[in-house]
Amino acid sequence: MPDPHRCAVVTGSTSGIGLAVAQALARQGVDVMLNGFGAPDAVAALCAEIGGAHGVRCLHSPADMTRPAEIVAMMAEAEARLGAVDILVNNAGIQRVSPIEDFPVADWDAILAINLSAAFHTIRAAVPGMRRRGWGRIVNTASAHSLVASPFKAAYVAAKHGLVGLTKTVALELATAGVTANCVSPGYVWTPLVERQIPDTMAARGLTREQVVNDVVLAAQPTKQFVTVEQVAGAVLYLCSDAAAQVTGSNLVMDGGWTAA
Repeated sequence: MPDPHRCAVVTGSTSGIGLAVAQALARQGVDVMLNGFGAPDAVAALCAEIGGAHGVRCLHSPADMTRPAEIVAMMAEAEARLGAVDILVNNAGIQRVSPIEDFPVADWDAILAINLSAAFHTIRAAVPGMRRRGWGRIVNTASAHSLVASPFKAAYVAAKHGLVGLTKTVALELATAGVTANCVSPGYVWTPLVERQIPDTMAARGLTREQVVNDVVLAAQPTKQFVTVEQVAGAVLYLCSDAAAQVTGSNLVMDGGWTAA
């Protein structure tokens, strides 16, 4: 488990996987900065709940992950208010399902910006402090789609493949700095991101909701079960621990056997 009194930034963490990761880190005594959209009162209540339950500082940044200047400002705020960014979890992501010839250009740009370029901007901002302190953990939420493709997901698959390449490069550059960089690649996790793509997949493939869930989504996973957000959070905790000090440049796949074949 990560040492208490570390400080973390988790992007895309007001719901889904990111929230589970932030909560898991807070349970270990890690101060956290959440990032993501949400009603201000609801987000404030969430921060108060996490901070109060675990005796940590819990802040929130509404930084838009498509805007590099806002990302840089978020990282600077985290350093200033928390004192450090020891752990960086790049989790923010969006999805769009569409045939390539109809794929909206604006959606392609947004997916690449949020799912890939945002990680570049957070990492480049976090690395100087991690180098200076001689310790850091960078964990990027990739996907089984970082290893294999699926129809109608051109931007998402491209971004996740790119994220793995970025992670490997960062791991090599920081190999002697006490900083590790790794990916966690879950298969299908039942989150708002997955739930929102069901209607698009229904339309793209001409299937019912039940058919999409059973014959498209879970068909890929031999276990026939969704990965849980708690399982992903557990993997992140491991990668942030001293036990994983020699794990860097890896892609920890947890996809129910999807990519085993």
